[in-house]
Amino acid sequence: MDVLEAIHTRRSIRKFTSKPISEEQVHAMLSAAMTAPSAGNAQPWRFLVIDDRATLDQLATIHPYVAMLKTATLAILVIADPGFEKYPGYWPIDCSAAVQNLLLAAHGLGLGAVWTGVYPMEERMVACREQLGIPQDLIPHSLIPIGYPDQPSVYKNRYKEDRVRRNHW
Repeated sequence: MDVLEAIHTRRSIRKFTSKPISEEQVHAMLSAAMTAPSAGNAQPWRFLVIDDRATLDQLATIHPYVAMLKTATLAILVIADPGFEKYPGYWPIDCSAAVQNLLLAAHGLGLGAVWTGVYPMEERMVACREQLGIPQDLIPHSLIPIGYPDQPSVYKNRYKEDRVRRNHW
C-alpha cells in the first residue's frame, strides 16, 4: 500500500475481532510513532502498551467515547513528557504527529485503530493517571484502541475545494 492509499483509506475502526496482535506489529507501530516530527526533534512522548484484558475493560469506562476498548486487542496510550521539550508548549502538536503515524502504521499492517482524545479533558487525564499509575509530571494525551477490524473500511473523498485559498485570504 503506498502512502496516499494509506492516507485515503484509513478510517476510525471501533469494532474488532479477537485475533491477537503480534509483538512485531506493536514494535512496528511504536517505531512509526517515534519517527514522527517534533519541535527541535525533542520527541516529548512516551507510550504505554495496554494488552491486559481486565485493564482494557476498566479503561472503557474513563469517558463516553472509548467503549470499543471492550473488543480491542490492545490499546496504546500516548503520553507527553514535557521534560523532554526543547520548545515549551509544542508537546500537544508533537504527540498528535506521533498518533497520526501510529494510526497509519496500524492501517498499513492490516489493523484497525481509532484516535480517542484524553488531553485536554482533566477528568480523562486524571482517570488515566489513577487507573494506570502514571506519574503527575506526565500528561496522558491520546488513547488508541487497536485490533483487527470487524467492520468495513471504504474510501470516501473528503476533499473540499471551498476550504482552500491561495496566496491571500
